Amino acid sequence: MDESLFASLHRMICSAMQGVLLSKELQMREIELIVQTEHLRTMAELRKIMDGFIETISVTVEKRDPYTAGHQKRVALLAREIAKEMGLSREEIEAVRMAGIVHDLGKIYIPAEILNKPGRLHDLEFALIRTHPQMGYDILKAIDFPWPLAEIVRQHHERLNGSGYPSGLQEEDILLAAKILAVADVVEAMASHRPYRPALSIEEALTEIEKNRGVLYDPAVADACLRLFAGGYKL
Repeated sequence: MDESLFASLHRMICSAMQGVLLSKELQMREIELIVQTEHLRTMAELRKIMDGFIETISVTVEKRDPYTAGHQKRVALLAREIAKEMGLSREEIEAVRMAGIVHDLGKIYIPAEILNKPGRLHDLEFALIRTHPQMGYDILKAIDFPWPLAEIVRQHHERLNGSGYPSGLQEEDILLAAKILAVADVVEAMASHRPYRPALSIEEALTEIEKNRGVLYDPAVADACLRLFAGGYKL
């Protein structure tokens, strides 16, 4: 056989074989992309269902306590922005936001007349209010969320120096997400109307955070919150 013809035939065979291999690679890649797309679609659908479930829980709580209507959502938004300011990952930010939406879930066990009492709470009533983080944990712990929402909710009233509740945790024993939620909760609560007092100014709320930075509130979280409002953030 002529050498040039042989060389041409060899190139054609090699090219055909490469084409077959490439075709198989493309087919495999296409299948892989389809699987990934279906996975993402499934995850998106699951996330949508989860968002709806969390939203339903939030509305249920706020119907019992009209004075805090919108409180959980505002806390969730502020907590999310603090987490972003701190440079946390997308999943960590989402965990903080989700926990914020249901952080007062345990209040569904508190009598409405105590939640809406216009005067000062008695010791027994205040002790009952302080059970809501644990109650929220007890409700959420059986649900398999992709984040430790139950534990974050249980810890959102813990403080760095151990003066918080329900467990008196300190420093590194408190989850970062719970530390973020704690600051967001305090700022929003102080700046909002309550049955027992009118709303305080945002300046007073931020003074509380600055004054107790490193004592009650995590320094990095407090600093991120203060930077947000200095940059024009509005509740």
